[in-house]
Amino acid sequence: MKYSKIFQYAYLVFAVLFIYDGISKWNNGTQEAYVSLALGVLAGFVFFFRRKFAKKLENRNNSK
Repeated sequence: MKYSKIFQYAYLVFAVLFIYDGISKWNNGTQEAYVSLALGVLAGFVFFFRRKFAKKLENRNNSK
C-alpha cells in the first residue's frame, strides 16, 4: 500500500511539470502547448481519482 501512495504523488509531480511545460510553450507561441496542458490536467485528475479510491478502499478495510 505504501508504493501506491508514492505513485499517487508521482502523478501530482507530473501534473505540475506538464502544466509548467505547457505554460512555457504557450508563451513561446507554439501549438504543442495544448498537448502539455491536457496531459497536465489528465495527470491531476488521475491523482485525485486514485486518492479518492485509496481512501475508499482504506475505509472499507478499517470497517471490517
